[in-house]
Amino acid sequence: MGSGKTASAIQMMNKNDDDKYIYITPYLDEITRIKNTCTQRKFFEPKVFTMDGEIFFKLDSLHKLLSEGKNIATTHALFKMATEETRELIYNEGYTLILDEALEVIKELKVSPDDTKMLLKEWMKQEENGLIQWDTKKESLQGVYNGKFQTVRRYALNKNLVMHNEVILLWNFPPDIFKLFKESYILTYLFSAQLQKYYFDIHDIKYDYYNVKVEDDLYIFSQGINNDDTKTKKAIKRNIVIYEGTLNKIGDEQYSLSKSWYSKKTHLHKQLKNNTLNYFNNIMQSKSNDNMWATFKDYKSKISGKGYTKGYVSVTERSTNKYCHKKVLAYAVNRFASPLIESYFHTKNIKINQELFALSELVQWIWRSAIRNNEVINLYIPSGRMRRILKQWLNDEI
Repeated sequence: MGSGKTASAIQMMNKNDDDKYIYITPYLDEITRIKNTCTQRKFFEPKVFTMDGEIFFKLDSLHKLLSEGKNIATTHALFKMATEETRELIYNEGYTLILDEALEVIKELKVSPDDTKMLLKEWMKQEENGLIQWDTKKESLQGVYNGKFQTVRRYALNKNLVMHNEVILLWNFPPDIFKLFKESYILTYLFSAQLQKYYFDIHDIKYDYYNVKVEDDLYIFSQGINNDDTKTKKAIKRNIVIYEGTLNKIGDEQYSLSKSWYSKKTHLHKQLKNNTLNYFNNIMQSKSNDNMWATFKDYKSKISGKGYTKGYVSVTERSTNKYCHKKVLAYAVNRFASPLIESYFHTKNIKINQELFALSELVQWIWRSAIRNNEVINLYIPSGRMRRILKQWLNDEI
């Protein structure tokens, strides 16, 4: 984090050559940054547009830009909507992909087992490769399906659906898309801890690790993992003041403050709120504008309190510096990869390292704050497990 990954990508894209790039980022403001800083080649952003009185949406705009061989900057959200047409256009034009932060590549769909069984009986079938296909032949005879599972149909037609345990539908980003680019660069820290790495392993997508070097005041990619980050961690450690006190008792157990804890221990929500309120308003006596905190989205209203509510930053926040003024932090969660997703990877003989996953999520969140500006931050992490993992990382023990 902060090592110059984006700067290296910009430097590469600013070379005077005939390469074509697609830059994918989580946030719209990063698109603006790429368009403004890549001065050697013009980047275009997919937009909703009207032609001959007909409205064309962002995916149509993306396809138009691809067909014209333009350099493109767009969001993760749009990239995840890629269709067969998108894939064909990418391959035909010979693009290089720059992916800012790892992509969400798999997630559970909220479809009941009974509905899944019905869909499998009436409209879907599972192929040998594990993909779920929509029965277009049946539609040609009976008419296009017009029921409530339009999203499921679209995912199946886009080759996005896989099955787990025979009744659970999972959205899966089509792995073949990465093989259509000339090259793909993923700009992220601790890739080995992220679900996209495990997804690559399942689908036998080969990858190499790179780091960033500075030569003649320029950031450049260099093959190999940079294991010499001890100095960086020492500097970070000096700037993090971790709270140690009685407010941490609520997080003593291994699974305290996990999603399952939140759903089961509803009687402790008020105590956690009081702890967070106490930390910001009494122990730190910090200003509202300096405060930054996180809990799971579904429980935000339960933990919100006077003086810090507006400082909420999602646990999944990535690749943004708009919170770099925040100096007093409370991380009221204990992160685990979803048990369902973990189970799915297990069936593919892939084991998720839950400690590394939690570390990656935590340090990414912390790095949204003033720590990225080499400023001191104060940090309340009530989960004993998360505090231990952070300390081990800071001490080069993980």
